[in-house]
Amino acid sequence: MTAAGRFRHLSRWGRWVLLLPFLGVVVVFILDRTSNNPNVTFEPALTAGPALAAVVSNSLWFPLLVGGVTIGEAFGIAAEDRTMSASVHTASVLAIVLISAIGAASVMLRNRQERALADARLVSEVAQRILLRSIPERIGPVRAAVHYAAAAAHARIGGDLYEVVQTRYGVRAVIGDVRGKGLAAVETAAAILGAFREAAHQEPALDKVAAWLADSLGRALHENGGEHEGSDEEFVTLVLVGVRPDAVVEIVNCGHPAPLLLRRGTPVRFLDPPANVPPLGVLEPEDVVAPILRLPLQEEDRLLLYTDGVIEARNSWGVFYPLAERVPDCASADAPAVVLDRLHEDVRRHVGHQLGDDAAMLLLQYAPVPTPGTALAVRSVVHPRAVHDRSTPQGRTD
Repeated sequence: MTAAGRFRHLSRWGRWVLLLPFLGVVVVFILDRTSNNPNVTFEPALTAGPALAAVVSNSLWFPLLVGGVTIGEAFGIAAEDRTMSASVHTASVLAIVLISAIGAASVMLRNRQERALADARLVSEVAQRILLRSIPERIGPVRAAVHYAAAAAHARIGGDLYEVVQTRYGVRAVIGDVRGKGLAAVETAAAILGAFREAAHQEPALDKVAAWLADSLGRALHENGGEHEGSDEEFVTLVLVGVRPDAVVEIVNCGHPAPLLLRRGTPVRFLDPPANVPPLGVLEPEDVVAPILRLPLQEEDRLLLYTDGVIEARNSWGVFYPLAERVPDCASADAPAVVLDRLHEDVRRHVGHQLGDDAAMLLLQYAPVPTPGTALAVRSVVHPRAVHDRSTPQGRTD
């Protein structure tokens, strides 16, 4: 966008801010004219004008414009003040010229950095769309929503991962947390997600999916002769969830915080695993044997999956966010996406600032849609005589 275009897009408040350098020049002029001491001059203070112009505007020409106005004002002050030495006037003018040039250069560098940041954000957004794909509002019998916030400044992806897919074995989901941050964590998350998207469709048993992910993670951490930085200490905590067609949920937990079951009319319940299993990457892939927790689902049951960035968020007193206590108030909304938005805002209020760790939340709500066959069976039970009458030829009696 050109400088004129930026100026047109400034808000009303932004346009008033542009008047500050000119206001500063006027103030210096008034102070100099009202000064009763003939040996004191305020001309050197005019250098604040172009310096302030470089701060309040992203236009390259603005510090130069303010510098030109300021130089004219400096000559006006010198013409009025006959007692000011030529050396002071010359030094003031040279300082104004130098600061105007530095201000223009700083604006140019700042604009270049902002463009680079915008490009990085665009790449991050594209990477997120590929790595962390958007979750549909409904996947089979499940309504789903996800909320993800990366800890890295200006980043959209980090070490947390999630995915929900529809398979022949039902709806399957994963949420996980890669140890560490940065590019290495993103690479590991990509390896886990790629393996899950394949294994979820191939393996009928959910524990076998976990073993598949452990094997893929081992290869990803030690590929290329072990050049992956920190591969000896890297691991992944995750939870696998499978909603079977017979309304039974299966959960496999590998060192991750236990999901929460939100069932209407009952207290919030942690779905702890039958046995503790370490995160993936701690054991050899062939030693990963994760038990499966099975639970019958009722309609409108909700499963809240989350990463430790949520429950380890602390306020200024060092108190962790009490998720189990606060989630009932946030879960009063009908839409899963609204529930997660409320939870995220509640966590931010608890912390008082941006979260210091990646935080992901995935909400799955069991809400099966009646199939046409089921609806026909219901109508047949309610109106059996009507069905019999339609099958009997008109005018015939038995």
